[in-house]
Amino acid sequence: MWGRELPDDSRELKVAIVPARKWILIDGYNLLYASGVFGTGGRTSLESSREALLDWLGDMLGDAQRPRTTIVFDAQYAPPGLPATAQKHGLQIRFAPRGCEADDVLEDMIREHSAPRSLVVVSSDHRLHRAAKRRRATPIDSDQWAAEQRRRGRNSTDLSQRAADGAEKLSGDELQAWLDEFAED
Repeated sequence: MWGRELPDDSRELKVAIVPARKWILIDGYNLLYASGVFGTGGRTSLESSREALLDWLGDMLGDAQRPRTTIVFDAQYAPPGLPATAQKHGLQIRFAPRGCEADDVLEDMIREHSAPRSLVVVSSDHRLHRAAKRRRATPIDSDQWAAEQRRRGRNSTDLSQRAADGAEKLSGDELQAWLDEFAED
């Protein structure tokens, strides 16, 4: 599964370096209010805040994680004529159908997911926490998840700055050695 076999003492290192691929399901308006990310301008303040949240998520999540992230918003706050699904920054966006709440859509997504243990469900709604736990998904409160993303964002910026300053640079040979070590055959 990991490519070539590693000596017993190096297996742990490889597992730590290759993170498990997670799917993130987000209760959109719940995260919007918990995160404190609010926009200005736009047709409505809620619409601009929703766009600001999507921009923030686009900045906070990495290239590999964005396509594995779905944000679900309640339809009652959707602008008229908006499609049921959309994409922004590679994020999957869904609006609950009229007469349904985002929680209903998220519960269905949790129930129907083929690998629920790989799900992270971001919401402070305990109904969704219970649904996630039933399928052995990982629930997390919106405020905690937002704080973690902010912390990671700062650390990523710090690492990027150190790399730009030369503290994290590898030679071409060192880089190739690491790529060869962790390449899947």
